[in-house]
Amino acid sequence: MKKQTTNTLLMIEPVAFGFNLQTAENNYFQQASAQPAGVVQEEAFKEFNHMTNVLKAKDVDIVIVKDTLEPHTPDSIFPNNWISFHCNGNIALYPMFAENRRLERRIDILERIEKEGFNIQNTFDYSPFEKKGMFLEGTGSMILDRVNKKAYAALSERTNRDLFMKFCEDFCYTPFCFSAYQTVKAKRLPIYHTNVMMCIGDQYSVVCIDSIDDHIERQSLVRSFEEDRKEIITISEEQMHHFAGNMLQIENKKGKKFLVMSESAYHALNVNQIDRLSAYNEIIRISIPTIEKHGGGSVRCMMAEIFVPKIK
Repeated sequence: MKKQTTNTLLMIEPVAFGFNLQTAENNYFQQASAQPAGVVQEEAFKEFNHMTNVLKAKDVDIVIVKDTLEPHTPDSIFPNNWISFHCNGNIALYPMFAENRRLERRIDILERIEKEGFNIQNTFDYSPFEKKGMFLEGTGSMILDRVNKKAYAALSERTNRDLFMKFCEDFCYTPFCFSAYQTVKAKRLPIYHTNVMMCIGDQYSVVCIDSIDDHIERQSLVRSFEEDRKEIITISEEQMHHFAGNMLQIENKKGKKFLVMSESAYHALNVNQIDRLSAYNEIIRISIPTIEKHGGGSVRCMMAEIFVPKIK
């Protein structure tokens, strides 16, 4: 049965989290600071533990894998960029823009997933496209409507159109690609990942329509959501800058739905938006200011959804 939400997540415990100069080239959400590296890691570790404890208390299953000091992977806390799991047992491994992020792909993590009883059938490995300068960073680059089999992608240096089309062909998704921008120092520059401007739940979509400058692309996106009878909850570019688009709908072992977002995102939303989202699912708010500031990603990026079935 096709499902939009899962009750099992893969999360990577950080050991050397920090500002990644290689990703800052086109991630305009990142902010460098004068804090010592050890302090940044310590705060990120506290935020990570707080998040996993909150989710576990809601009866959500989490497979937690600890990162390694070597090789140094400052962004390993964001596993959804290098792997995705699918309900037919297939997984995909993705080509990454930053060279030090390519080191996040670890065979031992897949082995751990299998030891937990999950039945991985086939692996689609797109990582060789890195040699051609073609990138597609998982469910950061793509927002998957798993029920209606539609994939949405804002094209950027990290989201290659041809590779996106190949993924959609391999995994039987209808592709919807467009251009999305944010204003940086009075310039309109591509948004690095689709999942900072869009979130799709089972009955709604949260989207920063203002980031799509092309009127035809904007209309096409809205029409697609309307066809699938999803309520469209728009956010502003300012709200997006507080990670209001970087949310994820999940469920617990009893099937109760939740929408996970950061405290920053929650406080950026207005009462009407919160009420509309709360009508569909309980909102879980988690404070991760260090991770958001230095990593340029929020809670959605920290959760890789595990959809592959367990061996009965």
